[in-house]
Amino acid sequence: MSVFHAGERAIQQRAGFGDAALTVGERFIRGVMPEQHQVFFAQLPFVVVGVLDAQGQARAGLLAGAPGFMNSPDDRHLDIQAGAVVGEGVAERLTPGAQIGLLGIEAHTRRRNRLNGLVADALDGRVSVRVTQSFGNCPKYIYPRRIEWAPIVAGVKRVVSGWDADARRMVAAADTFFIATAHPEAADASAAAHGVDVSHRGGEAGFVCIRDATLSVPDYPGNRFFNTLGNLELNPWAGLLFIDFEARSFLQLAVRARLEWLPPSQTESKGNNRVLHFDVLAAQRTEGVLPLVLAAQ
Repeated sequence: MSVFHAGERAIQQRAGFGDAALTVGERFIRGVMPEQHQVFFAQLPFVVVGVLDAQGQARAGLLAGAPGFMNSPDDRHLDIQAGAVVGEGVAERLTPGAQIGLLGIEAHTRRRNRLNGLVADALDGRVSVRVTQSFGNCPKYIYPRRIEWAPIVAGVKRVVSGWDADARRMVAAADTFFIATAHPEAADASAAAHGVDVSHRGGEAGFVCIRDATLSVPDYPGNRFFNTLGNLELNPWAGLLFIDFEARSFLQLAVRARLEWLPPSQTESKGNNRVLHFDVLAAQRTEGVLPLVLAAQ
């Protein structure tokens, strides 16, 4: 079966890449993890995670721990002994058989690798993921910062719901966010391409434009796979995650996405002719529990 589903192929075709993306995808999207990916995940203090919540909405969060909390017993599995699950509605969805998307990102080296799969086992804080898709991403638009595991011993968790002024300020200041999306058949996926995916979006601070309860983001050129846009073509419901490492807080947004294709006269010098718009449906800001900090430069 193709490494891409119908939504991804539709975006690839409209973007003008024809079968070129398919040829590259079949070479680089694998059903197993290369050794360098196994080593990469093992050295990280966190991994971004995408899951489906009880309503079938994609939701983004983090799994975090001291480096080594992830390891690969073989090229088809990634075992995670999370020291912390970051994000409301994430931990309860890490159950056997659940679709899951993972993004390993090391900002100071600008490396990132994607892994999509199924939860093969979950017991006593340990999650084993069976790989269905594994592939690398280009280093573009990653703001370089070193992030370290630093658990909060006596923190007081505070969860604030609502698209309030503090939530808007966090989004307005961001140079990075993460987006979880899913194929409409992800809950009962029969094909590797029909799962949950989580990816990175980055730019200069302020690249997310806010108008009332709608966010707009330029879709900068990437690897031409269009995994995120392909999912949104078929299923517009998504989950966004913004992180403030200095304040040790994070913001989860449930959104409905729509893609705008710009005419050639409006195309910017960076070559992007698409804009993603997100209508904010729900917002949850969590303070006092992020077990990660920025390392001194």
